[in-house]
Amino acid sequence: MSRHRTRRSARSWPVAAVVVLLGCSAAGGAYLVGHPPGDASTAVAAVSSASSPPAAAGPSEEAGVDLDAELADALAPLADGADVSVAVLDTRSGAGGAYGDGTYDAASIVKVDILAALLLRAQDEDRKLSGAEQAYAEAMIQRSDNTSATELLKVIGGQEGLDAANARLGLTETEASHAWGLTQTTAADQVRLLGAVSGADSELSADSRAYLEGLMGQVEADQRWGVSAAGTDAVLKNGWMPRTTTGLWDVNSIGRVESGGHTVLVAVLSRGHASKEAGIALVETVAKAAVGVTGSG
Repeated sequence: MSRHRTRRSARSWPVAAVVVLLGCSAAGGAYLVGHPPGDASTAVAAVSSASSPPAAAGPSEEAGVDLDAELADALAPLADGADVSVAVLDTRSGAGGAYGDGTYDAASIVKVDILAALLLRAQDEDRKLSGAEQAYAEAMIQRSDNTSATELLKVIGGQEGLDAANARLGLTETEASHAWGLTQTTAADQVRLLGAVSGADSELSADSRAYLEGLMGQVEADQRWGVSAAGTDAVLKNGWMPRTTTGLWDVNSIGRVESGGHTVLVAVLSRGHASKEAGIALVETVAKAAVGVTGSG
């Protein structure tokens, strides 16, 4: 069975979907959740779904490029039958595409989603994060602490609360699970989430985005693998999980990197690895190739 699906060519990515990235801020200290500026609507879907109609695009030197096809050509030999999916978006050129089918276990990358949902809730309630929430958030993102994720999932209203937040953030292919690591998602939806975290056109306020990005920029050194291999100044979150039924590993990585003067959002999801190390090696190889295909590498 083919493991790639053509979603959109580079030309059909709407200009409005190009997210404007904010610089990271240092985590820590008192944190106040601000409101979104103006009448900001739900986050722009940075990666369009297969069912979305093509948007009109202005003249482009890349008008004839089908980035999905280029990703398939570049990644299929590297994947070599592995179960992997990747989505990528160059925020400067608007070039983006996806390789791979289906949904995957989120594992610990869902922790970014949980914190985004918590920040939305705090914005709605016009309040600061509590000291306990801050401590959980920092442990959950920087150290990938599982207990903290479980506690914050309760605060946001469980899987129903996460699904509700995802609807506001523009995620259309993610289904939350009470066992949060088994949340089902796609690479394309993870790039949408990254757009909501990094871009000004988001339900998340500027303060909320800066706080979340600050934590993602300060993950522990031994967890700075994955999409970080594709560029510099990585802001990321990784996930890894052995499945008890098979003993095989899920290994995922999402984030943004700087490459060749471009800012690129990248999400790589994979499963079925014999070891965590094998999964990391494939994820990094795929991330580098995907960024290279955008012309940013």
